[in-house]
Amino acid sequence: MNFTRRKFLQLELRVQHKKSAEILRQIYEGLLQKKDPSALYKTYHQYIEWMNLQPFETTDLKHLADRYHWHIERAVIYLKEHNLLLHIRKGDHEPKKEFPEIALYLDNIRSAYNVGSILRTTEALRVSKVYFAKNTPFISNDKVKKVAMGSSEIVPCFQNVPLTDLPRPTIALETSQDAEPVSQYLFPKSFTLVLGNEEYGISEESLKECDSLIEIPLYGMKNSINVACAFSIAAAEIRRQLDEVC
Repeated sequence: MNFTRRKFLQLELRVQHKKSAEILRQIYEGLLQKKDPSALYKTYHQYIEWMNLQPFETTDLKHLADRYHWHIERAVIYLKEHNLLLHIRKGDHEPKKEFPEIALYLDNIRSAYNVGSILRTTEALRVSKVYFAKNTPFISNDKVKKVAMGSSEIVPCFQNVPLTDLPRPTIALETSQDAEPVSQYLFPKSFTLVLGNEEYGISEESLKECDSLIEIPLYGMKNSINVACAFSIAAAEIRRQLDEVC
Protein backbone atom coordinates (compact mmCIF):
# COMPACT_ATOMS: atom_id res chain seq x y z
CA MET A 1 0.00 0.00 0.00
CA ASN A 2 1.33 3.45 -0.96
CA PHE A 3 0.47 6.27 1.42
CA THR A 4 -0.25 9.92 0.95
CA ARG A 5 1.99 12.21 2.97
CA ARG A 6 -0.86 13.03 5.34
CA LYS A 7 -1.77 9.39 6.04
CA PHE A 8 1.85 8.35 6.40
CA LEU A 9 2.61 11.06 8.95
CA GLN A 10 -0.46 10.07 10.97
CA LEU A 11 1.21 6.70 11.65
CA GLU A 12 3.28 6.18 14.78
CA LEU A 13 7.00 6.59 14.16
CA ARG A 14 7.63 2.90 14.79
CA VAL A 15 5.01 2.02 12.18
CA GLN A 16 6.64 4.40 9.69
CA HIS A 17 9.90 2.49 10.18
CA LYS A 18 8.05 -0.79 9.77
CA LYS A 19 6.51 0.31 6.46
CA SER A 20 9.90 1.51 5.25
CA ALA A 21 11.44 -1.85 6.17
CA GLU A 22 8.71 -3.67 4.23
CA ILE A 23 9.64 -1.72 1.09
CA LEU A 24 13.32 -2.54 1.59
CA ARG A 25 12.46 -6.20 1.92
CA GLN A 26 10.65 -6.12 -1.42
CA ILE A 27 13.67 -4.42 -2.96
CA TYR A 28 16.00 -7.05 -1.48
CA GLU A 29 13.93 -9.96 -2.75
CA GLY A 30 13.58 -8.29 -6.14
CA LEU A 31 17.35 -7.87 -6.48
CA LEU A 32 17.80 -11.58 -5.80
CA GLN A 33 15.50 -12.18 -8.76
CA LYS A 34 17.36 -9.61 -10.92
CA LYS A 35 14.40 -7.20 -10.94
CA ASP A 36 14.69 -3.44 -11.39
CA PRO A 37 14.28 -1.78 -7.95
CA SER A 38 13.71 1.78 -9.20
CA ALA A 39 9.93 1.88 -8.68
CA LEU A 40 10.19 0.54 -5.14
CA TYR A 41 13.04 2.90 -4.34
CA LYS A 42 10.83 5.79 -5.47
CA THR A 43 8.31 4.82 -2.79
CA TYR A 44 11.02 4.29 -0.19
CA HIS A 45 12.59 7.69 -0.97
CA GLN A 46 9.21 9.31 -0.45
CA TYR A 47 8.81 7.64 2.95
CA ILE A 48 12.21 8.63 4.27
CA GLU A 49 11.81 12.18 2.97
CA TRP A 50 8.62 12.47 5.02
CA MET A 51 10.56 11.10 8.01
CA ASN A 52 13.30 13.72 7.49
CA LEU A 53 15.95 11.03 6.86
CA GLN A 54 18.91 11.21 4.50
CA PRO A 55 18.48 9.63 1.03
CA PHE A 56 19.56 5.99 0.75
CA GLU A 57 19.85 3.74 -2.29
CA THR A 58 22.05 0.73 -3.01
CA THR A 59 22.09 -2.54 -4.92
CA ASP A 60 24.57 -4.08 -2.48
CA LEU A 61 22.64 -6.78 -0.59
CA LYS A 62 24.68 -6.45 2.60
CA HIS A 63 24.18 -2.68 2.82
CA LEU A 64 20.52 -3.13 1.98
CA ALA A 65 20.08 -5.73 4.72
CA ASP A 66 21.90 -3.50 7.22
CA ARG A 67 19.54 -0.64 6.41
CA TYR A 68 16.55 -2.99 6.74
CA HIS A 69 17.70 -4.07 10.20
CA TRP A 70 18.18 -0.41 11.14
CA HIS A 71 14.49 0.24 10.42
CA ILE A 72 13.40 -2.99 12.15
CA GLU A 73 15.23 -1.98 15.32
CA ARG A 74 13.44 1.38 15.38
CA ALA A 75 10.14 -0.30 14.64
CA VAL A 76 10.66 -2.42 17.78
CA ILE A 77 9.98 -5.62 15.83
CA TYR A 78 11.43 -8.81 17.21
CA LEU A 79 12.49 -11.98 15.42
CA LYS A 80 9.32 -13.84 16.41
CA GLU A 81 7.25 -11.09 14.80
CA HIS A 82 9.15 -10.65 11.56
CA ASN A 83 11.40 -12.66 9.27
CA LEU A 84 14.70 -10.82 9.25
CA LEU A 85 16.76 -10.69 6.07
CA LEU A 86 19.75 -12.96 5.78
CA HIS A 87 22.93 -12.21 3.87
CA ILE A 88 22.87 -15.05 1.34
CA ARG A 89 25.72 -15.60 -1.10
CA LYS A 90 24.70 -16.60 -4.62
CA GLY A 91 26.78 -18.22 -7.33
CA ASP A 92 30.35 -19.50 -7.39
CA HIS A 93 33.35 -17.51 -6.19
CA GLU A 94 37.12 -17.54 -6.30
CA PRO A 95 38.66 -20.49 -4.37
CA LYS A 96 40.29 -19.59 -1.07
CA LYS A 97 42.44 -22.70 -0.67
CA GLU A 98 44.56 -25.07 -2.73
CA PHE A 99 44.09 -28.84 -2.47
CA PRO A 100 46.34 -30.14 0.34
CA GLU A 101 48.59 -33.21 0.22
CA ILE A 102 45.79 -35.41 1.51
CA ALA A 103 44.43 -38.38 -0.44
CA LEU A 104 40.85 -39.63 -0.44
CA TYR A 105 40.59 -43.25 -1.59
CA LEU A 106 37.17 -44.42 -2.81
CA ASP A 107 37.25 -48.16 -2.16
CA ASN A 108 34.71 -49.68 -4.54
CA ILE A 109 31.93 -47.20 -3.89
CA ARG A 110 29.21 -48.27 -6.33
CA SER A 111 26.84 -45.27 -6.46
CA ALA A 112 27.72 -42.60 -9.00
CA TYR A 113 25.48 -40.24 -7.02
CA ASN A 114 27.55 -40.76 -3.88
CA VAL A 115 30.75 -40.24 -5.84
CA GLY A 116 29.44 -37.00 -7.33
CA SER A 117 28.38 -35.74 -3.91
CA ILE A 118 31.78 -36.63 -2.43
CA LEU A 119 33.54 -34.72 -5.21
CA ARG A 120 31.37 -31.67 -4.62
CA THR A 121 32.17 -31.70 -0.90
CA THR A 122 35.86 -32.24 -1.64
CA GLU A 123 35.95 -29.21 -3.94
CA ALA A 124 33.92 -26.98 -1.64
CA LEU A 125 36.08 -27.66 1.41
CA ARG A 126 39.35 -28.25 -0.47
CA VAL A 127 40.34 -31.19 1.73
CA SER A 128 41.96 -33.73 -0.61
CA LYS A 129 42.81 -35.18 -3.97
CA VAL A 130 40.68 -38.18 -4.92
CA TYR A 131 41.81 -41.67 -5.93
CA PHE A 132 39.39 -44.17 -7.44
CA ALA A 133 39.48 -47.92 -6.91
CA LYS A 134 38.84 -50.05 -9.99
CA ASN A 135 35.09 -50.54 -9.43
CA THR A 136 34.29 -46.97 -8.37
CA PRO A 137 32.55 -44.88 -11.10
CA PHE A 138 35.09 -42.39 -12.42
CA ILE A 139 34.60 -38.74 -13.41
CA SER A 140 33.81 -39.81 -16.98
CA ASN A 141 30.51 -41.24 -15.69
CA ASP A 142 27.57 -38.99 -16.67
CA LYS A 143 25.82 -39.38 -13.30
CA VAL A 144 29.01 -38.48 -11.44
CA LYS A 145 29.36 -35.36 -13.58
CA LYS A 146 25.74 -34.33 -13.03
CA VAL A 147 25.81 -34.62 -9.24
CA ALA A 148 29.31 -33.12 -8.93
CA MET A 149 28.03 -29.96 -10.69
CA GLY A 150 31.39 -29.10 -12.23
CA SER A 151 33.52 -30.25 -9.29
CA SER A 152 34.70 -33.32 -11.21
CA GLU A 153 36.58 -30.97 -13.53
CA ILE A 154 38.27 -29.14 -10.65
CA VAL A 155 39.21 -31.79 -8.07
CA PRO A 156 42.45 -33.66 -8.89
CA CYS A 157 41.22 -37.21 -9.62
CA PHE A 158 43.26 -40.34 -10.34
CA GLN A 159 42.63 -43.96 -11.29
CA ASN A 160 44.70 -47.11 -11.03
CA VAL A 161 46.86 -45.92 -8.14
CA PRO A 162 47.34 -48.60 -5.45
CA LEU A 163 46.37 -47.66 -1.92
CA THR A 164 49.89 -48.64 -0.84
CA ASP A 165 51.32 -45.84 -3.00
CA LEU A 166 49.31 -43.12 -1.27
CA PRO A 167 50.45 -40.98 1.71
CA ARG A 168 50.65 -42.64 5.13
CA PRO A 169 49.14 -42.93 7.63
CA THR A 170 46.11 -44.58 6.06
CA ILE A 171 42.90 -43.84 7.96
CA ALA A 172 39.65 -45.77 7.50
CA LEU A 173 36.30 -44.05 8.02
CA GLU A 174 34.39 -47.09 9.23
CA THR A 175 31.98 -48.20 11.97
CA SER A 176 33.87 -50.15 14.62
CA GLN A 177 34.08 -50.42 18.39
CA ASP A 178 37.80 -49.79 17.92
CA ALA A 179 37.30 -46.56 15.97
CA GLU A 180 38.02 -43.13 17.41
CA PRO A 181 35.36 -40.41 17.03
CA VAL A 182 36.23 -38.16 14.12
CA SER A 183 35.96 -35.04 16.30
CA GLN A 184 38.60 -36.39 18.68
CA TYR A 185 41.07 -37.61 16.08
CA LEU A 186 44.10 -35.42 15.40
CA PHE A 187 44.68 -35.53 11.65
CA PRO A 188 48.29 -35.26 10.47
CA LYS A 189 49.38 -32.83 7.78
CA SER A 190 49.40 -35.55 5.13
CA PHE A 191 47.46 -38.82 5.10
CA THR A 192 45.03 -40.99 3.16
CA LEU A 193 41.37 -41.31 4.14
CA VAL A 194 39.58 -44.43 2.91
CA LEU A 195 35.83 -44.60 2.24
CA GLY A 196 34.19 -47.97 1.66
CA ASN A 197 31.37 -49.63 -0.23
CA GLU A 198 27.84 -48.59 0.78
CA GLU A 199 26.79 -52.14 1.72
CA TYR A 200 29.96 -53.98 2.67
CA GLY A 201 32.15 -51.15 3.94
CA ILE A 202 35.89 -51.02 3.31
CA SER A 203 37.31 -54.17 1.74
CA GLU A 204 39.44 -56.54 3.82
CA GLU A 205 42.34 -55.91 1.48
CA SER A 206 42.21 -52.15 2.12
CA LEU A 207 41.58 -52.52 5.86
CA LYS A 208 44.84 -54.45 6.16
CA GLU A 209 46.66 -51.35 4.92
CA CYS A 210 44.95 -48.96 7.36
CA ASP A 211 46.79 -47.57 10.36
CA SER A 212 43.79 -46.04 12.16
CA LEU A 213 40.00 -46.26 12.32
CA ILE A 214 37.73 -43.25 12.79
CA GLU A 215 33.95 -43.07 12.84
CA ILE A 216 30.99 -40.71 13.06
CA PRO A 217 29.40 -41.31 16.51
CA LEU A 218 25.80 -42.48 16.05
CA TYR A 219 23.02 -42.43 18.64
CA GLY A 220 20.09 -44.06 16.85
CA MET A 221 19.26 -47.61 15.83
CA LYS A 222 21.05 -47.58 12.48
CA ASN A 223 24.65 -48.77 12.36
CA SER A 224 25.76 -46.31 9.69
CA ILE A 225 24.83 -43.30 7.57
CA ASN A 226 25.19 -42.62 3.86
CA VAL A 227 28.86 -42.64 2.84
CA ALA A 228 28.68 -39.22 1.19
CA CYS A 229 27.05 -37.75 4.32
CA ALA A 230 29.63 -39.39 6.56
CA PHE A 231 32.43 -37.98 4.43
CA SER A 232 30.92 -34.48 4.64
CA ILE A 233 31.10 -34.64 8.44
CA ALA A 234 34.67 -35.92 8.39
CA ALA A 235 35.68 -33.37 5.73
CA ALA A 236 34.35 -30.49 7.82
CA GLU A 237 36.49 -31.65 10.76
CA ILE A 238 39.55 -32.08 8.53
CA ARG A 239 39.10 -28.57 7.14
CA ARG A 240 38.64 -27.15 10.64
CA GLN A 241 41.92 -28.69 11.76
CA LEU A 242 43.72 -27.56 8.61
CA ASP A 243 42.58 -24.00 9.23
CA GLU A 244 43.74 -24.13 12.85
CA VAL A 245 47.23 -25.11 11.73
CA CYS A 246 47.29 -22.31 9.18
